[in-house]
Amino acid sequence: MLKSLLSTALIEGMSLVLLTTKFGLMSTKRQFNYKIGDRVAERPKIHAVFATRSESIERIKQYRTQRYGEVVGINYKRNSRGNCQRFLLVKWDHLNTATEHSVARICPVSELERLTNNTIVPGE
Repeated sequence: MLKSLLSTALIEGMSLVLLTTKFGLMSTKRQFNYKIGDRVAERPKIHAVFATRSESIERIKQYRTQRYGEVVGINYKRNSRGNCQRFLLVKWDHLNTATEHSVARICPVSELERLTNNTIVPGE
């Protein structure tokens, strides 16, 4: 099976990272590779908050600003199933200390506009 999987990947020109788990082989492809010193941004989120009071709208606005920072470290942790996950230590521009975030919540600054255009909800 592994031989057929590899030959199919090579024929289609795909790059695969093969991982072995206790359940067998699994393939995954990283969307972004991060290095220490890379400029990153918080990945865009879909906001579905409906507020009518001006106090509520102002309260929501203060949490909707875009954060930018720099990768200062990379950590690996195991989840409850035993799989290894990557976390980035990010020093945000507006904070003095680094905070840890899953790579799923972070994107390179160069990709932010493309991801934002793919995330925007019509009417927002």
